[in-house]
Amino acid sequence: MSAAAAAPRLDPPGGRRAVAVWSVGVAVYFVAVIFRTSLGVAGLDAADRFDVNASALSTFSILQLLVYAGMQIPVGVLVDRFGTKKVLTMGVVLFTVGQLGFAFSPTYGMALASRALLGCGDALTFISVLRLGTRWFPARRGPLVAQLAALAGMGGNLVSTLVLSRMLHDVGWTQAFAGSALLGIGVLVLLLVFLKDHPEGHEPEALPQRGAAFVRRQIAESWREPGTRLGLWTHFTTQFPAMVFLLLWGMPFLVEAQGLSRGTAGGLLTLTVVSSMVFGLAYGQIITRARAARLPLALGTVAATAASWAAAIGHPGDGAPMWLLVVLCTVLGACGPASMIGFDFARPANPPERQGTASGIVNMGGFVASMVTLLTVGVLLDATGDDYRIAFSSVFVLEIVGLVQILRLRKAAVARERLHLVAAPPAAAVRSAA
Repeated sequence: MSAAAAAPRLDPPGGRRAVAVWSVGVAVYFVAVIFRTSLGVAGLDAADRFDVNASALSTFSILQLLVYAGMQIPVGVLVDRFGTKKVLTMGVVLFTVGQLGFAFSPTYGMALASRALLGCGDALTFISVLRLGTRWFPARRGPLVAQLAALAGMGGNLVSTLVLSRMLHDVGWTQAFAGSALLGIGVLVLLLVFLKDHPEGHEPEALPQRGAAFVRRQIAESWREPGTRLGLWTHFTTQFPAMVFLLLWGMPFLVEAQGLSRGTAGGLLTLTVVSSMVFGLAYGQIITRARAARLPLALGTVAATAASWAAAIGHPGDGAPMWLLVVLCTVLGACGPASMIGFDFARPANPPERQGTASGIVNMGGFVASMVTLLTVGVLLDATGDDYRIAFSSVFVLEIVGLVQILRLRKAAVARERLHLVAAPPAAAVRSAA
């Protein structure tokens, strides 16, 4: 084999330059998560500002997630077709305009439109960052790089919880949201100046197909892989409890149902975010060293989440004790890192030129589950007179649905992945041929 023929099959080099370029993409995702989760600390303020009930309040997050989830497969195809830099640039422009619009919206309808625009821009970020990681780092680093990207997202959530909530209290709605939008302008400059799609000599394989036929082929071939479908259902089942809690309903639950002050509730939300960062580092290291740990980690997280959720909402009396709420918020921190395991099922099942599309399919899972649960909780709260015990029980229905699919697909996905690994040439042999 010639060096020219072998070169495209070599792993990317990694190194300091890879870290620098990838960090720019991660900074974009960091800001996107700040904007995405900003409503989580402003839910009660939004209800007062726009004079809406629980169902209408949940519509903010549902519409944002509907746009986000609906765009995941198209975004994956766009990233595979046009590369990371172009897609991320569009994303930054859209979510920054959306955040500014939300700051100045005088009516509920205009605020909804702004959140939809924000969700559209947000949808373009994470898949792009995942693809950037696969283009700049060796495959063996994939699980850790993905977890670190998600860790940065949790950092964005932490900024919302700690900083934006204080800004809302100190300077008010318009100044807090408009001021945060300046972050979008900052990362746009970094993106345009420093980001590059891939290292020199590691250009992706050309995709000459265009139009609807290309899109259908990308989606069909990605979906045909059991690893892609297992990744989707893993993401679906693990992510949404924490997403629902942090994105909207955690603060009202802790304040209205548990009788905590906003400060104490904010501390518990912060605990969830910090816990997620710790779990993310741990899960990334474990999976990098032992790929067989992926499914046990995912299933263990689902079991622990269901148990702690049931204990908290089912505790007799007016509210759960503080130690139990601490346990709940700590366990919820594992949901995000566990959802990243879904991408690690899809990654080895698909070639580089389909990574964006496959990741888009996987990423759609958790956000669809979150959207359904956000709506269900809001409707049940209005129907039951704010009975959080009944409303939050809807979480178990989706967990059961997802768990059944994971157990159904796991054997086929693992067997297919082994075939891919056997068929793939060892890295050492490729280097030798080069």
